[in-house]
Amino acid sequence: MITHLLSHLISVNVLDSATRLAAQAFLTAVPLLFVVASLAPQSVRDQFVRSLHEAFGLSGSSDAELNKVLKGGGQPSDELRQTTGVVGGLMVLISATACSRAMQRLCERAWSLPGASARVAAWRWIAWLVAWLFMFAIQGSLRNGFGLGLWLGVPLLLVAETGIWWWTQHLLLTARVKWLPLLPGAVLTGTALSVLTSTAALYVPRALNHSLEKYGSLGAVFTLLSWLITLCVVAALCITAGAVIAREPWAARHLDRPTRPGSAGPGERQ
Repeated sequence: MITHLLSHLISVNVLDSATRLAAQAFLTAVPLLFVVASLAPQSVRDQFVRSLHEAFGLSGSSDAELNKVLKGGGQPSDELRQTTGVVGGLMVLISATACSRAMQRLCERAWSLPGASARVAAWRWIAWLVAWLFMFAIQGSLRNGFGLGLWLGVPLLLVAETGIWWWTQHLLLTARVKWLPLLPGAVLTGTALSVLTSTAALYVPRALNHSLEKYGSLGAVFTLLSWLITLCVVAALCITAGAVIAREPWAARHLDRPTRPGSAGPGERQ
């Protein structure tokens, strides 16, 4: 299985796929932040701030910059809000579909499937983005167990992460792979990213504050992009590993999958 995994990781070109995905995610997140700050009601902005705090443990100058963007440092005029919202909304829409397509290509490479047609996949790109926005908005509440503590928050976060990555693969692969074979990749990805994001508070706040103090906004951009690349590399490795595991004989007996890529059924070969 290890030999099979290594050869499949090379064929998938994990680092290239993950870097492209991280770049597209960053290009989606920045205009989205301005859209939320310009158009969203205060309760939604507070929820995003809480989720960002829970995800990264922000403090100091990075925390001040976040609050300045989302809560306002001097209230802009309605006209400026509308202009920012319209321009930002268009940028989000354009970049979001590119991000969705990058994730779809990663899943297709992991499962050795040909690209789906835009006619079949287009609505799925938007649905995927909306689901992830909702997931991120409630992440702060999930992490603290909706106010009941980490004893409930950690299991909830793990289940939610696993569920959304399970659904992500099924959605973006246009239902060409059954649900059960997608489960190993979902469990691996959900577990790995839950652990990684839970430990982000140990590194990200210090790195962000140092970058802001020494290099300004450009330093913060580099730090955030580096962290996004790390997350995307882990996701790409786990999804690819999940596809390999699902094809192994001992797993395929329970997951109803061919044991090797060469024995894939019609429509599953590149």
